[in-house]
Amino acid sequence: MSDSMGRVVRLPLATRAGPAGDALARTAASIGSSVARLSEEPRGVVDDWGRDPDLARMMVALTHLRWNVTVGGDQQLPKRKGALICINARPLAQSTVLASFAVSDATDRPVRYVGRPDGGPIGALAQRLGALLAEPEEVAGALANGQLVVMSAAAANGGRRVGTVDRSLIGAAVATRTSVYPAAVVSSPMTRDARVEVGAPSRVRATRRGPLAELELADRVRNDITTMLDELGDIATGTTLDWLPFGVSGGN
Repeated sequence: MSDSMGRVVRLPLATRAGPAGDALARTAASIGSSVARLSEEPRGVVDDWGRDPDLARMMVALTHLRWNVTVGGDQQLPKRKGALICINARPLAQSTVLASFAVSDATDRPVRYVGRPDGGPIGALAQRLGALLAEPEEVAGALANGQLVVMSAAAANGGRRVGTVDRSLIGAAVATRTSVYPAAVVSSPMTRDARVEVGAPSRVRATRRGPLAELELADRVRNDITTMLDELGDIATGTTLDWLPFGVSGGN
């Protein structure tokens, strides 16, 4: 790793989900008081997933120039343990980035988001901002380490439509016995206002094992997000660049 990436903070490496789910759950339960706080993060460090706190802080500050984001329901998130937060998404909108920054501010914890390219300059930049590959193994490793992780349903057009939820990523939460929280993201390209509303953990009626567990939970999460959007009202979402400080469709 080059000097420009800074020192490396050694964290438990990402662990493969599956039969080792019990071991992952025990790891998550052992995090305890070691939870990282934004206000306490040292400067000039990069963690095992490649997140650069200095760059992340700078991008959060720039995002505040474009968006005035309010977060509701964040008190429901665990104070020390990991959690998977699933949001709605619109085509070309970087909702996971906006939501991860907003929840990070609200909880004073680093928040990672799912969905970076595997390689290339864009992938490298996203990794330094806290992005994870959309792979169950990497997501499970972060959850087992007590991290807050934001993922999105598939992008869908329409104010209250929610796309399908990737059951394999939900499976990472099932394997690590991590709660999954639905969250509704509401924004408008014509104003600076946006809102991230976190709901109570999604539950299924019966406890199952195997693929049915992740399938039923994925469907439940999708339904919960839809209900939350209905309660919040219609949504208008901007373009892929709108989360930047001087988005193309408005902002100060």
